[in-house]
Amino acid sequence: MRTLSLIGIGTGNPEHMTVQGINALNRADVILIPRKGEAKEDLADLRRVICERFLENRQTRIVEFDLPVRDAANPSYRQGVDDWHMAIARAYGDLLLAHTSETGHAAFLVWGDPSLYDSTLRIIEHMRRETELAVALEVVPGITSIQALAASHHMPINTIGGSVLITTGRRLKAEGFPPNADTLLVMLDGDCAFQTLDGDAYEIYWGAYLGTAKELLIAGPLGEVAGRIVETRARAREDKGWIMDTYLLRVRG
Repeated sequence: MRTLSLIGIGTGNPEHMTVQGINALNRADVILIPRKGEAKEDLADLRRVICERFLENRQTRIVEFDLPVRDAANPSYRQGVDDWHMAIARAYGDLLLAHTSETGHAAFLVWGDPSLYDSTLRIIEHMRRETELAVALEVVPGITSIQALAASHHMPINTIGGSVLITTGRRLKAEGFPPNADTLLVMLDGDCAFQTLDGDAYEIYWGAYLGTAKELLIAGPLGEVAGRIVETRARAREDKGWIMDTYLLRVRG
């Protein structure tokens, strides 16, 4: 049976690699590195740097491939994502068949942690159903953007006895700040949904490119810093061609 390792690599700093992740990297016969186009070449570059720094097994091969692109014009967001994931699943199956034997071992380097707001595990399940490949799965946890955000802002994620909710920008925009939480962690917010909230009611702790030399951090009362976050985010995305950011909202005491 083939083995597939999903190795969490953290949020952009090679030093986020754990000993467990390094060991899994060196057990693999092949490391599969996705390319996401010229604008996001930095994402592939980090994976290359990790391999150059930590890969000691000279028998391990590195195979790069072009990741299928989501059809952003699909009027149904969910259907567009489902179709995209199925295309990636088929690509993964083809890669495993082409580059591993029936007892081979492949590895993907997954940004952040494979279990938190990453679709690799779901895509692997699609691949298993689509291709009927027998694959033993190994999941190696990594540092998440949430952990990196809290560390960079020198803050605990939770208040004493308080509840924490993780959600998306899409849900925040549609539903507002949930009444059953005093701390909200927001992922995947391309529209800066925090602008829809009462600026006097919350503190915000925002970060982009967390853990990297180009890390950006802004914190303060939401009403005072929201505009600066929007401007900084837009300028950074234009300069680099992509952005990965997240933020924590907390009810002001």
